[in-house]
Amino acid sequence: MQPLYSSERINDKCVKRSEKLCKKGRINILTLLGILIAFISVILLLIFSVTLLISIIKKKPFPKKLFIATITGLGMVCIIYIYENYFFTFDSINQEYTQPGPGPLPSPTERYTAHAYYEPYGGAAGGVNVWVELTDHLNNDKKKIIYYADVKRSFSMFWTDEKTLFIRNVEHYDNKSITLNVEKEIYHESGLACKSWVMKNEYVTCYKGKEGNEN
Repeated sequence: MQPLYSSERINDKCVKRSEKLCKKGRINILTLLGILIAFISVILLLIFSVTLLISIIKKKPFPKKLFIATITGLGMVCIIYIYENYFFTFDSINQEYTQPGPGPLPSPTERYTAHAYYEPYGGAAGGVNVWVELTDHLNNDKKKIIYYADVKRSFSMFWTDEKTLFIRNVEHYDNKSITLNVEKEIYHESGLACKSWVMKNEYVTCYKGKEGNEN
């Protein structure tokens, strides 16, 4: 079993290394753009509603341009929402700034290798995510991510058999630990991987949040 791990230490190293490495936040640019467009669309909708009411009362022409702008904004928000929720992949992980964690950890027959990586975010006031990458050496060293969550003070992992990896990620009463069948199961804390249409062929069972947690 790997030794206990402190997320505070990794984040401190990240800050000392370079503030630039820690400026990655949880909310990406596309999400921020969606929020901005949604805000503008709501304002346009209110203006359109008032303008439409006035045009009906005073029998003025229908505000076509304002209507088109409002519908376009709302349509863009819907597209961004669908893309963010149903076209999610782990490619969004900023691997340039990751730091190596426990591993490589070979399975009993050495067919698989598990390796954890840390992903600092938010600078000194931020935190650290952890993701576990699995390599299948009998399948052209194919790699896939089987675990992604906010890392806690105690993080370790070990194989219980050839196909089963226990990942311990716990701090006091916040437990994100889980046992995974690496051939069929994955864990994603936010659950976006579980909803993603493009990732359906990568697992049989996808856990999110506290689903499947073990002590």
